[in-house]
Amino acid sequence: MASTKEIRRRIRSVENTAKITNALQLVAASKMRRAQERALAARPYAERMRSVLADLSSAGSDAAGEGPLHPLLERREVKETTVIVVTPDRGLAGALISNLHRHAGEIVLSPDRPGEVSMLPVGRKGADYFQRFNLRYRGEFEALGDYPGLNETRPISTVAMQDYLNGEVDQVLLVYASFVSTVTQKPATIQVLPVEPPAVEGGAEAGSQREIDYIFEPSPQEVLEELLPRYVEMQIYQAVLEAAASEQSARMVAMRNATDAANEMVDDLTLEYNKARQSQITNELLDIVGGVEAMV
Repeated sequence: MASTKEIRRRIRSVENTAKITNALQLVAASKMRRAQERALAARPYAERMRSVLADLSSAGSDAAGEGPLHPLLERREVKETTVIVVTPDRGLAGALISNLHRHAGEIVLSPDRPGEVSMLPVGRKGADYFQRFNLRYRGEFEALGDYPGLNETRPISTVAMQDYLNGEVDQVLLVYASFVSTVTQKPATIQVLPVEPPAVEGGAEAGSQREIDYIFEPSPQEVLEELLPRYVEMQIYQAVLEAAASEQSARMVAMRNATDAANEMVDDLTLEYNKARQSQITNELLDIVGGVEAMV
């Protein structure tokens, strides 16, 4: 059994750790609410943009006939794929980072993936992790902040679109943590380029179209030309917002669990200390009684 002095030292150390994790939990909880509100507020806009893009693609295909309506819609043989991985800059987020690394690694290192793979990491954790695989980086973005805006994420989409339009890459995938709830965050993968127009809703039969209650001016093709870059920017922006909400939620839950575990450890150490102290007092009393009997 450890000495009482050593147990007291361990209790103080664990109590200090509990204070730190509790402070981190409170900070993450305050940031989490705002990050979640921003992620949830952006979803209706993203969904509406998908709906408009589906209508545009449908109307434009009828007017333009065969062939891609925009270079960002062009499909070609995949000789190189760029994977955008959105990860936190800091740790202490539970299993969120390792789950993202594992999910992205399955995509990057898949033997069935055609062509070569290059990386476009967003976040220090992802950039540091994938360096060990000697993959080519087409860019690296860090320190977007706890509440990133569209201006902070636009350079990411600009690099991706320029590389695709220049023919340097043939496919761009986006890996991020999708926010489900405070305790649930799931790694997700979407294809950013070439843009896949969403299916038109409301048509039960093949070839049927949903009735459109608005008109396109000056034409569906021109509107589509302006909308597609914004659509790509919105996809990446929405993913970064989801990742920020997931990070703060995972950190808050992880720090709360760490604080609870530290408090339980303090209780166990206190019980052990009381037992050690009681044993020490009993031994001292036995020594005193033994000394008295020896003197009689």
